[in-house]
Parts: sequence; C-alpha cells; structure tokens
Amino acid sequence: MATYAITGTNRGIGLQLTRQAKAAGHRVIALCRTASDALKEADVEVHEGIDVADDGVTQTLAKIFEGESVDVLINNAGLLRRETLEDLDLDGIRRQFEINALGPLRVTKGLLGSLGDGAKVAIVTSRMGSIADNTSGGAYGYRMSKTAVNMAGVSLAHDLKNDGVAVMLVHPGFVRTEMTGGNGMIEAEESARGILARIDGLTLEKTGTFWHQNGEALPW
Repeated sequence: MATYAITGTNRGIGLQLTRQAKAAGHRVIALCRTASDALKEADVEVHEGIDVADDGVTQTLAKIFEGESVDVLINNAGLLRRETLEDLDLDGIRRQFEINALGPLRVTKGLLGSLGDGAKVAIVTSRMGSIADNTSGGAYGYRMSKTAVNMAGVSLAHDLKNDGVAVMLVHPGFVRTEMTGGNGMIEAEESARGILARIDGLTLEKTGTFWHQNGEALPW
C-alpha cells in the first residue's frame, strides 16, 4: 500500500484519482478547498481549506504532513479560463498563474520533508502549454501558466533527482468536467486511469518528461 497525496480532489479528475487510488488499495490523503459530498463519501482522509494559490499553504501542508511519508504526490488543482486577445482579462491570467504554475511549487515544497527515495511527483498540466503544439492560439492565461508549470516540473526533476524523487508532467486529455463546461472527448474516469498508469510507469530514468495520459510522449 502506497500513500497518495492529491490536490483538487472535490470533483472531476481529482475526485476520480482519489476514488481509483483508494480502490487500488492505497491510502489517499485528499486536499481541497471545500470537500464535496462525493469526496466525503470516498472514505479517504480529507483536508479542507487547502488553497494552492495561497502562499501560506506551504507551511500548512508542512504541518499536516509532518512525520508522514508520501509515495505519490499528484498536483491536480487547476483553473481554466479562455481569454481572447480582444477580451484580455489580466487579473484572470494572473489567477491562473497563481493556481496552475505556482500552486504545484507551493504544494511540492510543503511536502518536501515527506518525499523520500522512490517517491513520485506528478503535475497534471496540459498539452495546451506545449509551444510546439499550439496551432490555434487564444486561451492566454491557461496556455502561459501551463507552459510555466512545465518548466517548473523540469526544474523540480533536476532538483529532486539526487533524492531519488521522480517528476512527471501529464496531460489528462480533453475531459468532460465542470471545468471544461461538460465539453470533451473522454470522461474523468478514463483520464484518471491513464494518469495513474503513467505514474505507475514513472522511473528516475523518465523524470522530467511530458506525457499524455494515453501513453503518448508530448512535445514541449
């Protein structure tokens, strides 16, 4: 049995990651701002009031996880807004950076004392953060913040490798969730299965790489 810590667990992909990791026999520590009824029914340890956009979350998590050993950290919390050049919401872009780019750094730092040799860190990012894969433009805040977190993930991979901690960037697919307004090509259950499979296959030799949940290597 491994111990999983997962952010953004109240709904969507995060809720499915929680359910599936629990069903696989793992201990799951679910982190969220406010627990949904579905999360409360998942029979896992839940910590509410975890806002990854708050600088104080690092210290809060360090206290929560003091003395704990975490095998897998999944940075899943995220925010999607679709700005156009004509309707540029700079405050909205900054908010996406706080959550999508800086959030995983705050959380990972908070859990550093719990990540030992053999631990894994996954960041749920997006292929929309791939510069090479951008063929349609728009979505400035989401694209830019995901590009930024991709870079953060590679830096984390270098910084944590000597400690035996592997880091992965994973695209969940185009998933039908509340965040996407119900649009998408796959359900959250399928996305979560793929993400967990990619994490299972993560090794130090693959640290710092960027993957689709379906197993496809993605360009930067």
